Amino acid sequence: MTGPENGDKNREFKLFKPYIAMAQSYEKAGVNLEAGYEVVRRIKKHVASTSRLGVMGNIGAFGGMFDLSALKVKEPVLVSGTDGVGTKLKIAIQMDRHDTIGIDAVAMCVNDVLAQGAEPIFFLDYIALGINDPVKVEAIVSGVADGCRQAGCALVGGETAEMPGMYAGDDYDIAGFTCGVVEKARLIDCSKVAAGDVLVGIASSGVHSNGFSLVRKIVSDNGFELDKVYPELGERTLGEVLLTPTKIYVKQVLDVIAQCDVHGISHITGGGFDENIPRILKEGQGIEVTEGSWEILPVFRFLEKYGRIAHREMFNIFNMGIGMVIALPEEDAAKAVAILEGYGERASVIGRVTDREGVVIK
Repeated sequence: MTGPENGDKNREFKLFKPYIAMAQSYEKAGVNLEAGYEVVRRIKKHVASTSRLGVMGNIGAFGGMFDLSALKVKEPVLVSGTDGVGTKLKIAIQMDRHDTIGIDAVAMCVNDVLAQGAEPIFFLDYIALGINDPVKVEAIVSGVADGCRQAGCALVGGETAEMPGMYAGDDYDIAGFTCGVVEKARLIDCSKVAAGDVLVGIASSGVHSNGFSLVRKIVSDNGFELDKVYPELGERTLGEVLLTPTKIYVKQVLDVIAQCDVHGISHITGGGFDENIPRILKEGQGIEVTEGSWEILPVFRFLEKYGRIAHREMFNIFNMGIGMVIALPEEDAAKAVAILEGYGERASVIGRVTDREGVVIK
């Protein structure tokens, strides 16, 4: 799984003098092999908590294995996705809080494959850092495991790369990869999207994991402090608001897919409404969105005000309180909203597909 040589066993390596010499030489170069093995020992319980039907093998193998036949899918189509969390990491590093950033890494990947109607089945992480701090890595991986449990997928492998000289001080990066499966006949390829389809929007949990280069600039330009409470944002500190994990929509949206005639799904990431919703449309189609049909979260009002950003431009940068959009026939809209509300989601009809190209915010 994670650690030098993917080692999950103690291996009694202290008995071998050549190994000791190599370890000492490596440590002089800034790489702590012992810390790598401690990471593996620490994260085993987190990895085990994500096991699901189909998982094969144990932590420490050179490759993660999954038995696709266990799912009994007749014509399986595999849908894969990979992503990171961008400069949101800088907020986590500044606050020295690392237990939720792994959720973001999972969310950015699984929500993407979900947009094709696929159920995420397994996930792998990659963590690169300058100094291997086992406590910090455990916190990061605990977040990854939390995200995997929320998505119902297994954490089957990963890598922790200690790279002194590449990453300075407390800096690190995390990226992830997921694979999902969908019955070929139920693949959502957006070919059914038609003018008149309604758009059901599902609330986001906050900024999610996009636009943070701008967010950080706004924070810096205004001299805001991450550990301070600003009344416009409620009772949490600014840092806590910004670190709110990206919402994972897998289980609730799969239920909508199972019960409704879903034509298209859009994960609202970088580029906001303008870039992401049109990805589900055919040539000649557009969308109309009615502002006021959902709650724009206070964090977006805050960023708009202090960043002095034009209101319409905000929809081209951020998710504005909508993390995922489902296109489906109008007669299925009420049912879809009811299903989502049954999972505790805030969902509503926010617009419709038109036969005129472009994104119109009314």
